[in-house]
This record gives sequence, C-alpha cells and structure tokens, in this order.
Amino acid sequence: MTAPRHTPPRFTPLVESLPATVPFVGPETQERARGRAFAARLGANESTFGPSPKAIATMAEAASGVWMYGDPENHDLKAALAAHHGVSPANIVVGEGIDGLLGYLVRLFIGEGDAVVTSEGAYPTFNFHVAGFGGVLHKVPYKGDHEDPEALLAKARETGAKLVYLANPDNPMGTWHAAETISAMIDALPEGCLLVLDEAYVEFAPEGTAPPLVADDPRVIRMRTFSKAYGMAGARVGYAICAAELATAFNKIRNHFGVNRIAQAGALAALADQTYLRGVISQVEAARAEIARIAAANDLSALPSATNFVAVDCGRDGDYARRVLTEMIAQDVFVRMPFVAPQERCIRISAGRPQDLEKVAQALPEALKAAEA
Repeated sequence: MTAPRHTPPRFTPLVESLPATVPFVGPETQERARGRAFAARLGANESTFGPSPKAIATMAEAASGVWMYGDPENHDLKAALAAHHGVSPANIVVGEGIDGLLGYLVRLFIGEGDAVVTSEGAYPTFNFHVAGFGGVLHKVPYKGDHEDPEALLAKARETGAKLVYLANPDNPMGTWHAAETISAMIDALPEGCLLVLDEAYVEFAPEGTAPPLVADDPRVIRMRTFSKAYGMAGARVGYAICAAELATAFNKIRNHFGVNRIAQAGALAALADQTYLRGVISQVEAARAEIARIAAANDLSALPSATNFVAVDCGRDGDYARRVLTEMIAQDVFVRMPFVAPQERCIRISAGRPQDLEKVAQALPEALKAAEA
C-alpha cells in the first residue's frame, strides 16, 4: 500500500517567519522539568491571598450551570464595571484578560509594516501580538527604571506609530508615574496615535497615579484586570475602558464566548466585595515592606513599588542576577527577572503571604552565596 503523500501545513509567510516561542515559561513547565513543585510561587505576580471568599462561593454555585454558554455580551459584568467607574457600559469591553484584549486591539489597528512604539524590556506579550500581525516594533530605553513618556512620544512622532504602549504602574520594575505625567502624555500624542495604557496593577498604586477617567477620549484605551488585586488570574477576566466607537469595534473580531460563565460570575462577586479588596491591598503593602527588609538584610536594595511585586537590585549585572535567580529556583522559590539591561540586574519577587516570604528569607542568602561561587 502506498503511503499518503505528506503535505506540510500551509502557513502564511508571516507565520512561517515567526519563532515558535512564548513570552513566559510557566512555573508548571519548570516544575515538570525539575520533577517537583515549588515551595513558594512568587514569579508571576499572582495574588497568593486569593479571591474574595464570596467570589469563590459564587463560582462554585455557577459551576452547576456550566453546561450553558456564558453571556456573549457580558452584560451584567459590563453594567457593574460601568457603575463602579462611573462610565457608560458602552465604554467597557470585557475579554480574556488583558492579554486577550491586547491581541484584539492589535488586530484592530495593526497590519504588516505598521509602526508600534513600546519600551525596551516592557511587557513582552504586547510585543508578541504585534509581531503576530506583522507590525514593526520601535523601542525606547527606560529612564531611571521608569518607562520614559517623552521618549515614547518622540519615537511615536518619528515613526508615525498607530499605537504606543505604556504600563502605569510598570511591569517589570514596579515603578510609576503620577497622573499629571500620564495626562500630559495623552495631550501630547501625535494625531492618529492611540495610547495603550496598561493599568493592571493600578489598585496597588498610591492615590494620584491614575489620571481621571474620560471614557470617551479617543486617544487612549485603559486596560484593567481581575488577575492581580482581585486574585483571579486563572479565570482570565480583563476589561478595557475606551471611547464607545472603539469599544464597539471589538465586537467585529472578539471571541464572543471567550469569558466563560463561571468567570463572569466570579468577577461580578469579586467586584462587589471591595472590603476584601482593601484587605488584600493592605496585605500586599505589608509584603512589599517585608521583601524590602529581606533585601536590606542581604545588602541588596529594593526598588519602590506600586504593584504586588518588588524588583530587588542584586547590585551587579544581568549574569549575576540570573545566577541568583537560578539558585532561588533550585531552592524551590519561583521568581522571575526583567529581560533587558540595565533592568536585568534585578530579580522580581511577588508580594506573597508570610509563609511564602519566609521561604524567600531562607533561600536568598544561600542563593547569593551560590551565585558568588
């Protein structure tokens, strides 16, 4: 019998040109390779404090109805978010986390050869989407461990960029800009350029970090999430606040059943429990202080943070920080680090529970000794 002729997949030229990589290697992948679980999971900026117990109970109750599709309009969640922020539901887009929304946004705006501006070393998933749709990334360096709004604007003017990305507070450094700086950046955007303002960590930031919401401003789209402060990273629920015309455009391409029924119910309950949210924020503040204390006890410095993680400056170059990170992982403490110099001199530790940070306190001095060897 003659074997069937093999026909290779008929990928597009763009897909053929892309590397088969992912922005992050998950802790589960590392655990499988190591043959054991981590004792402290502090690398992905998840909330080890978990979601509101009311959200957990609501999701458990909703599980019995999982035979039904979720509401494709996300109506109740959009209405609750609109009321929470004092905007119209027409200004809200709900999607599969900020990652999913970034993918839809890039698809809406970017074709092959279109210019996009971001910071060198900023959140890589955005870059992943831009490359996937054939956009051309133009990057500017950080300035003093902060993203540099003036440099981003200058590069946007130079390249005619359609999108410019800024996270405030920033990932991976945890630094932030005041609301006045962000408002001035919006006012200075070149004609036809949209600011993608990633505010995933804004609940942890000091008062005066987020500029006032002007939902119908066509120059900016603001991204928020239930993954961080609300403790629902595994549920994949994010939302955007933007002009109604842009919000409506998402309906042309989004996966209308992308946010499942259980996740919608959980997000609604989590949003309603602001008392629990305030408690989490307080615990994160205490954890950041403890990470800074552990760093100082080991002659390292912690960068000020407005997020649920702390970047710890290892005091040398990226090679040394990578050795420290490798040794932390060898001691069953999952942490990550920035990818690009000079920020790669740091390791990044999520704000965990006291028992998690006790593992950090035990592992860090040993990791530093091993890194020196």
